[in-house]
Amino acid sequence: MFLFLLTPVLRFLAQNQGINHRNLDGNSNTISLAGKWAFEVDSLDAGVTEKWYNRPLKDIISLPGSMTTNGKGKDISITTPWTGSIIDSGWFYKPEYKKYRAPGHVKVPFWLQPVKYYKGPAWYQKEILIPAGWAGNTIKLFLERCHWYTDVWIDNKYIGELNSLGTPDIFNLGSVTPGKHRLTIRVDNGVQQVDVGQNSHSISDHTQGNWNGIAGKIVLQALHKTYLEDVQVFSDIRRQSAALKFNIVSGSKSLPLRVACEVYDNEERIVARKNLDLKNDSAVIHAGVDILIGKHVKLWDEFHPNLYRLRVLLSSKGSVVDSREITFGMREFATNNTQFTINGRLTFLRGTLDCAAYPITGYPPTDVAAWSKIFRQCKSFGLNHIRFHSWCPPEAAFTAADQAGLYLQIECSSWANQGATIGDGKPLDKFIYQESERIVKAFGNHPSFCMLLYGNEPDGPKFTQYLTDFVKYWKGKDSRRLYTTGAGWPIIAGADYNSSPDPRIQAWGSGLNSIINAQPPGTDYDWHAIIAKWNHPTVSHEIGQWCVYPDFSEIQKYKGVLQAKNFEIFQDQLQQNGLGQYAKGFLYNSGRLQSLCYKADIEAALRTPGFGGFQLLGLNDFPGQGTALVGVVNPFWETKGYINADEYRQFCNAVVPLARFSKMIWESNEILRISVEVAQFSESVIRKPDLKWRILSSDKKIMFQGTFPGKDVPNGNGIKIAEISQNLSGIMKPCKLTLEVNVAGYKNTWDFFVYPHLETTNLQDILVTQTLDKKAEDVLLHGGKVLWSLKKGSLKKEFGGEVQIGFSSIFWNTAWTGGQAPHTLGIMCDPAHPAFRDFPTQSYSNWQWWDAIVHSNAIELDKVKSGLKPIVRVIDDWVTARSLGLVFEARVGNGQLIVSGIDLVSEIDKRPSSRQLKYSLINYMHGTAFDPKAQISIENLKSITN
Repeated sequence: MFLFLLTPVLRFLAQNQGINHRNLDGNSNTISLAGKWAFEVDSLDAGVTEKWYNRPLKDIISLPGSMTTNGKGKDISITTPWTGSIIDSGWFYKPEYKKYRAPGHVKVPFWLQPVKYYKGPAWYQKEILIPAGWAGNTIKLFLERCHWYTDVWIDNKYIGELNSLGTPDIFNLGSVTPGKHRLTIRVDNGVQQVDVGQNSHSISDHTQGNWNGIAGKIVLQALHKTYLEDVQVFSDIRRQSAALKFNIVSGSKSLPLRVACEVYDNEERIVARKNLDLKNDSAVIHAGVDILIGKHVKLWDEFHPNLYRLRVLLSSKGSVVDSREITFGMREFATNNTQFTINGRLTFLRGTLDCAAYPITGYPPTDVAAWSKIFRQCKSFGLNHIRFHSWCPPEAAFTAADQAGLYLQIECSSWANQGATIGDGKPLDKFIYQESERIVKAFGNHPSFCMLLYGNEPDGPKFTQYLTDFVKYWKGKDSRRLYTTGAGWPIIAGADYNSSPDPRIQAWGSGLNSIINAQPPGTDYDWHAIIAKWNHPTVSHEIGQWCVYPDFSEIQKYKGVLQAKNFEIFQDQLQQNGLGQYAKGFLYNSGRLQSLCYKADIEAALRTPGFGGFQLLGLNDFPGQGTALVGVVNPFWETKGYINADEYRQFCNAVVPLARFSKMIWESNEILRISVEVAQFSESVIRKPDLKWRILSSDKKIMFQGTFPGKDVPNGNGIKIAEISQNLSGIMKPCKLTLEVNVAGYKNTWDFFVYPHLETTNLQDILVTQTLDKKAEDVLLHGGKVLWSLKKGSLKKEFGGEVQIGFSSIFWNTAWTGGQAPHTLGIMCDPAHPAFRDFPTQSYSNWQWWDAIVHSNAIELDKVKSGLKPIVRVIDDWVTARSLGLVFEARVGNGQLIVSGIDLVSEIDKRPSSRQLKYSLINYMHGTAFDPKAQISIENLKSITN
């Protein structure tokens, strides 16, 4: 892009100078350029050749903002040049999407849809007035967030080009004569010179969208010829001091300089001051000074986010020529063997991802209030850590995190995969270093900035060596934070910590072979064996990814530039299949299963002795990559109605009681034995807390209770409390019980199920069969009753045999994973239905359904009989929205039939929960409530199995 115009001098002047921590709002040394700008789209990329900077532009636009927020760009069509991988391309050709491809009525299913789209160069222009009082000053142009490549002209003078995705672009305009001038900015959001990866959340349409524009502050600054170019603060909690490092640009070498430093605490009291006299003997002066905070220093952490304000005055000959105000915290984020520490105390990262999904504007907010609202929600759900996946947020996010006490992991704007690579000498290799330098310079003083890595899941022929060098470079340069390679991989000995996808209950590609889908439910596993081979902390990468059904009431919330046309497609499909009335139930029931899955994932991490932490994907929904509804809150950070922060915080908090169940299904002739532990990462040792437990019935009556011996609970996890041992022989009826453990007021609960041992099933007058054979036909013909229990795998493909049902909810989504199993989102039933009189259940999946589901076939009900309503419904993937069932009843000829897609015969004596379900169904069939209404022919039923 016309690099021939950049002379070495202009290149130097255009260098991003880092955020100037000065007041950018309304003083005599700043001019806000927010408002109306002239504008013109340059779709043919002719503007530079035709010197558009030398003529007025033809259109009008408002800044800060984007083309999209101003309604500019092209309508969405099948030829829109999206930025992002589309794994499932069916939308472009499948007949069922034809109406969504029609011009003027386009709706895409793979991410939120912008109201307009444009990719390429666009020009912004404004007449500016330089005041007479600015004569001789250095003028800088501050553009808080540009997207992406930015070139600047003053009149017909080219200033330079900048290309940061994560920091402000700050152009040094030099000395500009007072009076009117034409300021022209060319912004290009095409992916040309540097390929950071089309799925990087810094640029991708999967989340914020590949917008063109300038967000945040747009300001001209007037500086003295001698000014503070950079100030960095390095806190040292052991010495109770801070080391300050300055870069000063000197406009006159002959004049002596003084730097005066003052430190203020939260109550605006001066706690330290120091002056430094400097020789003014070079164009750029590098200097430093240590300033003692003192023995009453207040440390920064998640519990007490104490902040200090540093005021720096630069003076020459007794006159102040420049000043800075910098907020910092006294903290040390470090490691101790395999765990993280904050100020020498063990901590555990309970994190989620921020993937830059902000539907109203597209681009992320640049105000502290908006970020504070988000971070309050994160902390209310027990989190203390945010990972910014392949992007870096604006400074307002760091400021809000400083105030909230959150530990941030920042990434250098790249996901070098799926077409992009690092470590092979392409421009991205250089860009990563440049971007990291810009990020550290701009935001490095924020105490919340605790971790830095290149970006997400790298690819390339030599990426391991490249990232090894990257980590070594930063560990040697700046000790204020921890460094690793990439999110997910590779793991190297020289990193401060690992990011690994191995410690989680559902791996990418594991499908129905995962812990949660292949192993009987329990809570006695952890990741100790996985992390034992490493000597530094491990953070589990992108755990969870558990989906929930779309909340169609959310559609009306999308009142900005990104709209939920994907939800409209999914809603259409549900209604077309005659299931629209179940939408709210599908949301609630799948949400309760999703919550159970997240509880299992999070508690496994907390149970692991010496573990470093986890990063959820995620607390909120991910709107792209085929629509990944993995959040318990939506993209607006609002809850969805099936779990609140209080319940979530039971299993995700600084202190979490933990119980190791060998299994969740028990029989009444057994002794319940449960090891109780605690993960304790509060601000101190808990001194002899109250330690108690109780087991509650489904109606909240206390069945059993007890206390544990009081003892101090130190920081850490895998801390043994005691063992519960309880004889279950007094339980005479099947029941759902809840264990509640209370450690110093922190409660956690687990549902488990107890069934009478070898309950006798009365099969008189009821035939139980796995084949609808001649005997079964005869029974039905003569008015008898049959329980037809299908063998797993016996259902024909066209009747649901292709549906891969699992206990868990869908992992990520089926579109992006190529149809990875499971394809379903749990069950839905009426707990008051008489079929469940002897099989206690909620309306949604809980652990007692695990065995039944893993031995089941999901029957496509409308293929059996249109409108057939089951006793147990299966919630299908929202893309297909089929009417699926596990159990339904019908009248066949003169007889009565229950069809069970669950195998209730094979090795049933070894499967107590399914045995109990069978017992309950048989008892129901004996009763007068069993009165099927749907009439189905025997021929139709026989056709559904192989």
